[in-house]
Amino acid sequence: MTPADLDLISAGTALRAGSLTSENLIGAVLDRIAQREPTLNAFTALYADRALAAARAADRDLMNGIDHGPLHGLPVGIKDLIDIDGEITGCGSRVAVAGPARADAEVVRRLRAKGAIILGKLQTYEFAVVGPDFNLPHPPARNPWNRDHSTGGSSSGSAAAVAGGLLRTALGTDTGGSIRSPSSYCGAVGLKPTYGTVPTGGVFPLSPSLDVIGPLSASVAEAALTFDAIADTKASRLIGAPVAGLRVGYARAWFASDPNCDAAVLQALDDAASTLSLLGVRIEEIDLPDYALFEAAGAVVLHAEAYQVHKAMMAADPRGYGRLAYQSVMSGMLLSDADVAVAREAGAALTAELFAAMAPVDALLTANTLSTALPFSAFDGETVVWTHMRTLPFNVTGQPVLALPSGFSNRLPMGLQLAARPGDEALLCQIGHAFEQATDHSAQRPQLPGL
Repeated sequence: MTPADLDLISAGTALRAGSLTSENLIGAVLDRIAQREPTLNAFTALYADRALAAARAADRDLMNGIDHGPLHGLPVGIKDLIDIDGEITGCGSRVAVAGPARADAEVVRRLRAKGAIILGKLQTYEFAVVGPDFNLPHPPARNPWNRDHSTGGSSSGSAAAVAGGLLRTALGTDTGGSIRSPSSYCGAVGLKPTYGTVPTGGVFPLSPSLDVIGPLSASVAEAALTFDAIADTKASRLIGAPVAGLRVGYARAWFASDPNCDAAVLQALDDAASTLSLLGVRIEEIDLPDYALFEAAGAVVLHAEAYQVHKAMMAADPRGYGRLAYQSVMSGMLLSDADVAVAREAGAALTAELFAAMAPVDALLTANTLSTALPFSAFDGETVVWTHMRTLPFNVTGQPVLALPSGFSNRLPMGLQLAARPGDEALLCQIGHAFEQATDHSAQRPQLPGL
């Protein structure tokens, strides 16, 4: 075991006790990346020299009694949709979005203000749209549990880096499941915050009325710690609090009869409900609005807004786009203002219906992805392949969702989702942490170089 294996809480404690320096921690993390990055393709850029310099500065601050907070001296990775001052925001594309960023995105500024050390940029599906695509500047990130399988997207590098032990936490974005899908497929924890809680300034948009930024982390406590830093909140305040007496609605009917749902996924969700029940949580099955309608309403808004974001860039450089992203974004051209208005109205009605269904409970439990990660052979590079998930409706509702590992099937991770009312991230982390501690799903790690 090296300092790279320490969770953020333990590493922070060691830094303050003087038994570890940030410089030694960052050095160990860089060594781990050198060992494993060639097999994972998680990073698009690594700022080794700057990270070490920042670590030395963090050590000096602690020696002088200056402590910027729980992330002081600890490494964080940034999805390559998010601006870092002086660096190109590549967005996973050949299209030149702009020159080097002139300032840090607000989330990066907040991380630095809390003492975090920005280690590098992480892979994304092209413009966070769709993938994987082997015909882009960087080969796709690979699933640490089986490198012949995809990570899911679009926060692909963030999930690969965390699940592969390169980092304990990273930032991703989520417009229709882009934090939660790769968390499920790679065995990480992902937190999609309440819409509007985390500022999106300096982040390349996909669908501005759905986009959110959040952490992908190795544990619930580390996700909460990261979220606290970028949201100026305290989602970690209920970590470790008892969950007995809380009420969780199990939205089993939302996925159980879907022919695309693996039997192993269904069994893992039933087992998760049983585990929570044994912890004293009151579980009751709950019916939610029709999933297909919810997804259709969200998809119309997403594609229409994405087309508007890319319209001028596509006209200027159509050949710069990868085939998959081009196909997906161009589908928004066919949508009229009337189509979008109908979709927004439907989304609002479905949201009201979902929150009414939630009235008797504190949170929801449901599936995340309906299978394990697909192999790269399932993607031909010519046509868009949509994997089966239960994620987009929660972008429409804007409520917070915590994605958690729920088990394994054929040595590949599976995942679940816990959803709560807007602003209830702390409650989600309370329930998720209790579940995590009662199981060993999050504690398992893939076999990779350096172990």
